[in-house]
Amino acid sequence: MLWPVETRSVSPVFVGRNDELDTLNDALERAGAAEPQALLLGGEAGVGKTRLVEEFATAACRRGAVVALGGCVEIGADGLPFAPFSTALRALRAALPDELAEAAAGQEDELARLLPELGEATSGRHDEQGMARLFELTARLLERVAAERTVVVALEDLHWADASTRHLLAYLLRTLRTGRLVVLATYRSDDIHRRHPLRPLLAELDRLRTVRRLELARFTREEVGRQIAGILAAEPDPAQVDDIFERSDGNAFFVEELAVAGAEGCCTGLTDSLRDLLLVRVEALPESAQRVARIVAEGGSTVEYRLLAAVAQLAEDDLIEALRAAVGANLLTATPAGDGYRFRHSLVREAVADDLLPGERSRLNRRYAEALEADPQLVPADARVTRLASYWYQAHDPAKALPAALDASVVARRRHAYSEQLRLLERAMELWDTAPEEVRAALRPVDYTDVYPPCGCDPATTPLRYLDLMAEAAVAGRFCGERERALKITKKALRILQDEHDPQRAAWFWVQRSRLVQGLARGDGWQELGTAQDLVRGLPPSEVHADVLANAAAWSMLHEPGPEAFAAAERAVEYARMVGAREIELNARVTLGTLMVDAGDVEDGLAELERVKDAALQEGVAHVAGRAYTNLPSELESVGRSREAVPVQREGIAFARRYGLLDSEAWVWGNLSESLYALGQWDEAAEAAAGALGSAASAKPRGAGALQLAHIALARGDTAEAARRLAVARAHYGTHDPMPQAQLPVARIAIGVAAEEGRILDARAELDRALAAGFPPGTHRYGWPLLLAAATAEADARAVPAAAEGRAEALDRLAEAVRKLTTGAPLWQAYERWTRAELHRARGTGTATVWSDVVTGFERLDRPYDLARVRRRLAQALLEEATGDDERDRATELLRLAGAVADHLGARPLAEAVALLAQRARLTLTTRAAARRTLDPAERLGLTSRERDVLRLVAAGRTNRQIAEELFISPKTASVHVSNILGKLGVAGRGEAAAVAHRLGMFPAEALDPTR
Repeated sequence: MLWPVETRSVSPVFVGRNDELDTLNDALERAGAAEPQALLLGGEAGVGKTRLVEEFATAACRRGAVVALGGCVEIGADGLPFAPFSTALRALRAALPDELAEAAAGQEDELARLLPELGEATSGRHDEQGMARLFELTARLLERVAAERTVVVALEDLHWADASTRHLLAYLLRTLRTGRLVVLATYRSDDIHRRHPLRPLLAELDRLRTVRRLELARFTREEVGRQIAGILAAEPDPAQVDDIFERSDGNAFFVEELAVAGAEGCCTGLTDSLRDLLLVRVEALPESAQRVARIVAEGGSTVEYRLLAAVAQLAEDDLIEALRAAVGANLLTATPAGDGYRFRHSLVREAVADDLLPGERSRLNRRYAEALEADPQLVPADARVTRLASYWYQAHDPAKALPAALDASVVARRRHAYSEQLRLLERAMELWDTAPEEVRAALRPVDYTDVYPPCGCDPATTPLRYLDLMAEAAVAGRFCGERERALKITKKALRILQDEHDPQRAAWFWVQRSRLVQGLARGDGWQELGTAQDLVRGLPPSEVHADVLANAAAWSMLHEPGPEAFAAAERAVEYARMVGAREIELNARVTLGTLMVDAGDVEDGLAELERVKDAALQEGVAHVAGRAYTNLPSELESVGRSREAVPVQREGIAFARRYGLLDSEAWVWGNLSESLYALGQWDEAAEAAAGALGSAASAKPRGAGALQLAHIALARGDTAEAARRLAVARAHYGTHDPMPQAQLPVARIAIGVAAEEGRILDARAELDRALAAGFPPGTHRYGWPLLLAAATAEADARAVPAAAEGRAEALDRLAEAVRKLTTGAPLWQAYERWTRAELHRARGTGTATVWSDVVTGFERLDRPYDLARVRRRLAQALLEEATGDDERDRATELLRLAGAVADHLGARPLAEAVALLAQRARLTLTTRAAARRTLDPAERLGLTSRERDVLRLVAAGRTNRQIAEELFISPKTASVHVSNILGKLGVAGRGEAAAVAHRLGMFPAEALDPTR
């Protein structure tokens, strides 16, 4: 079903493009199998993109698909926000009214920002996530509409797309998961210069494996001949084909124009300029038709008939006669809805518009604006204000353009088109000084500025001031991600405020600057927040004061948790309640509840977080609810209550996805991965970590997801993958904004990777950096795993000669850190005992009694992998101290249990360690997997007997010459053996080879003693 397909070409024959059509039809077939498809179709102006889309759409309709076309609209230099999506959704609603109504059920008020026919768009909350919420709802709407029937959404002329349309398209193509949907977008490739705003989007989409990009080439001479034959309905003269091919260079539209011009008797040799050729057809029209063409060219991509009549000021019969002449000459064409006119090809419109004189252009735009002001019903309501602002701006009338731009900015904000809002507000700033004073004194009041206090006594009636305008622009820039532009505006505002005593407004701008500096990775934002606190200190309570305190408390919670952060959070809650700032209060209570748990007040803190979550859900404060869904299960995990955390996390993911809270969703995915890892559900944990990487809008939650994947890879023995993921996590976290919750887990994984690769000195260096930074209050949840990793690395390297120097000092530093670090929950008490046991093992003083106490602690917890690891250590200690069968029997059972967990999780290092210990002790483990693992590690690695001897000496730290002397071989032969060993072990150096040998327990400690 086609709804509707508009044909704008004059050639009755479709020429060439077989490969491109095959690709499009293949996408349609795949979409029919519920595999969403995305395609980008590029090509120079006039090359035939529209004709190809027409042919594909017609074919798709014949196969039962619904086709919805939407084109980007150009008005002067402006694009209408979301225009192609609004048009496409309108077409879908006309074609599938019941299906679209059902898919939009419950979200009509949000989706009305794109499709006003769905109802009245609610004011809702405006924040950084507002646009993302709309995008998520749009993507899910299309998926639901296309659940049972193939839908093709074709968006034309992306080179004219507004920023909001580009952002929505990028989101859609990144997140489509299901549905029988094809999204096809076209653009002019010759228009995409280095600074064109579409260029970064194309680069981003090129990196998506799910997006196919097609480039239409010009016609060959043979194809040009076939096209001319179709236009003329006769075989053309070969000389004519040669001439047209040479002049058109294979551009389909120019071929068409030249062929028609020749057939109509125009002198195709008149000029070598193809632009002039396009104007020849216009100049052949009657004067009234030429005048109408010029009016339509300046009116935008499409001009409504009634608006055209008002601007042209011709008698109706004369206007219709002029339009008939333009349509008959294939210059203009009626719109599909039959309510207006457009140029058959944009190239002709651009040629006519470029031919206008400067004064003529301004005069036409003024007449458009005056007509629209006189009768606002001349254009659709959703485009009226934006078009009026554009017409007045192009008319170069600041007195009219300034208020029109400000009115249009309000409409853009209400649609969550924050990029367009920012552009319009910047235009208002540009026009401000040139607009008359009486105009500025009658401007609208301030629109939306978060908690910024507008100038004047009554914000609802006081005209907008320049500082208010800058506040609106700063907020819009932050919301749409244009942080650089927002920072520039913020700095300018602060320069203005230097000469005025206005601490509240200055403090507000400093808070904005803090957020922007962090978002741009230019600092941690604390200096800016400190300035804001200094400005409001001693002032009466206000929303700005409460907001400053809430931001300072949230910053301190993440960077320097402790008593000062706690006090700031309490003050923020108190001040917010005093001034009735409910959202700030709820947000500050999330911070306060989190800090309460971290300080040891676990039950009260968790209860507070639960209360805030419920209140935020009930009151519709989505961004606070998203934060509560992040922090509440995270704090449950911090005290070892992983099984309680998981259902809250899954509920939080569904909530965040429903409201388009991308970063909240990503953080919850990362937290879910951590909980699932603890519970021994590693495959699900890896999927959750991938969810964090795939859903995040900013870098830090992606860093958390990458770090969780590194953790899983390390535990499964894939050290190379762990190192790669660790590097990705570090890149996402950056160095500009260090936080303990990121730095400490990164250091822990780095220590583990270094230890596995035999780089014990690097592991110590990582530990020293972490100890130097310290463990702020509440960060013991990250500190204990780090100290355990370091202690384990030292214990495992006890027999490595290269680790001997500095070992005693490293162990002393570790012991001191263990002594100082708090526990606060049974989980971390168990970790403390485990870390102390590893320190005993590193010193050679470990006993079964020590490890038995550790196992007892973990048997009370729901952490199967940790329990399996300490059971293996207890089994080893029992076997070392065994005096009879009782110890051996207990060790056998411990190893059997540990091996079963290792098999289930795919924890290869633990599984191999269990099997090797059982083999050495001549214990029989009953599982088949354990029996398979009893193969000697050297045999499993394919090492010969001689290579095994060489590896033993490499692990003991011997050089090639020393190996040669001990084994009575030449140094050259020893070198060959070492190279072979490195290849079989898949390692890069002798240190890594020694680490592998030690990890697999291939040689007893005494075998590595260099004094033997």
